[in-house]
Amino acid sequence: METETLAAAREIDFSMLTLFIKATLTVKIVMIMLMIMSFWSWAIIVQKHIQYRKARGEATIFDRAFWSGEPLDELFEKIGSDPQGQSEKIFAAGMLEWRRSHKQDGGLIAGAQARIDRAMNVAIARESESLNQGLSFLATTGSTAPFIGLFGTVWGIKHSFEQIAISNNTNLAVVAPGIAEALLATGIGLIAAIPAVVFYNKLNADSERIVGGYESFADEFATILSRQLDS
Repeated sequence: METETLAAAREIDFSMLTLFIKATLTVKIVMIMLMIMSFWSWAIIVQKHIQYRKARGEATIFDRAFWSGEPLDELFEKIGSDPQGQSEKIFAAGMLEWRRSHKQDGGLIAGAQARIDRAMNVAIARESESLNQGLSFLATTGSTAPFIGLFGTVWGIKHSFEQIAISNNTNLAVVAPGIAEALLATGIGLIAAIPAVVFYNKLNADSERIVGGYESFADEFATILSRQLDS
């Protein structure tokens, strides 16, 4: 009898596609949801890597131009009031407020330094929001995917026990497929969650370094303008 049961178990197809097809509707929905979350997470990861690499490249090029000794007014005329690069946007925000703070007679309106700082801080906040966009989804996936998968597993095991009770048969060939289908949901949940957590931590650290670079530049630029204001 045991030999027959083992032989029957060996004939069962345990491939992921077959287990998915044989799963209950609830478990299928859970698996599909997890696969969508995993796919979307990887799309965000790739997009953020490209965005961050571009941002670092733009910052390097602009820093080289900014510290080249070229007059700030000429540099501002080159990049315009609505540039594409993130560092250039912060610089343009400061320069625009600098120019608006001048009266027609050449004098400065009171509180110019505070307004320039505020304008650059607003620009930094906008760029920070753009850099962090999508990271919350990675965090959500990393924290919820294992539990969603576990729900699918619990539901699948419950269904398996119901089938065992209905068929009144507890041999391995009857029990194994249902348990395997249920555990597949947890496996997919972990596959979705682990990369999301790892890359969320990495991308969040990268974003903080980039934003920190913007804040350092804004402080240095504000110091330069402060010297001109005092003179």
